[in-house]
Amino acid sequence: MSVLAGIKRPVEKEMAEFEAYFSKNMHSDVPLLKIILNYILRRKGKQMRPMLVLLTAGLNGTISESTYVAATLIELLHTASIVHDDVVDEADERRGALSINALWNSKIAVLVGDYMLSKGLLVSIEKSHYDMLEIVSEAVKSMAEGELLQLQKSRKLNIREEDYFKIITSKTAALIAACTATGAKSVTDDPDTIQLMKDLGEKIGIAFQIRDDILDYEANGLTGKRAGNDIKEKKITLPLIRALELASPSKKREIMAIVRKKKKTRDEIDQVIRFVVSSGGLEYAEVRMNGYRDSALAILDSYPESDLKESLKSFVYYTTSRGK
Repeated sequence: MSVLAGIKRPVEKEMAEFEAYFSKNMHSDVPLLKIILNYILRRKGKQMRPMLVLLTAGLNGTISESTYVAATLIELLHTASIVHDDVVDEADERRGALSINALWNSKIAVLVGDYMLSKGLLVSIEKSHYDMLEIVSEAVKSMAEGELLQLQKSRKLNIREEDYFKIITSKTAALIAACTATGAKSVTDDPDTIQLMKDLGEKIGIAFQIRDDILDYEANGLTGKRAGNDIKEKKITLPLIRALELASPSKKREIMAIVRKKKKTRDEIDQVIRFVVSSGGLEYAEVRMNGYRDSALAILDSYPESDLKESLKSFVYYTTSRGK
């Protein structure tokens, strides 16, 4: 049994209910859109985000239709953001399959992403879940701001550690926080509980992204991409930021000259990786990641023992130890 399958076990039945509910909302009578939506459905990922919605809801109450609405809203938003991200990044692949913009074109991909966002709005309005819509709308706003901040900073390549955390909190952590907040909101109106779960999601999201950025410096076939992809794309993440902070001015200029190059050789990318590894950049990032992991676990420790709590704790550990 995979780690995620074990984590999902307490809500296995509810995940099946969610999948049926989600598929029902991924329907269109427009032939082209129908083909694309079916393509997306057939290539669904690990579905960690809806699973997190259900686990958080179960931790704080009884899973209901409101929870399925929340999970569907989150998954529609997440899928839309992936489609849009592939357009922004000009990515031809996603999870080993061709992206929407590669199979069709960028214009169609943007419109499909817009369609999914609008479907999410309609799902919440039809069920009168305006409170959940507010949480998710905040996440969408935050994700767009984070993406634009990253684009702005990547032009000048002047990303400091505080910029990095602001970007990943806005981009990655905002969506994970929306998962846990809407999960809680679907079963309780207590603002303190909802805020606590939002804090939990934010810490998980930050740890998740730092782990992603560490993985990019590790030669590991499990990731589905070669080490150094971020360097190739001029993405300055925490391991490199830390290594540059400790470097001499001449070494910093040498490394940044490579990072700034539009086309880099494999040897140049490997040179940057060796620099980060030898400077302790990965160890520093891991320490910071584990700090957020431990803060998330501390929140969960305030809850009584249950299968749901153990699954959420396992999810936190999985987030910071996964190989891809």
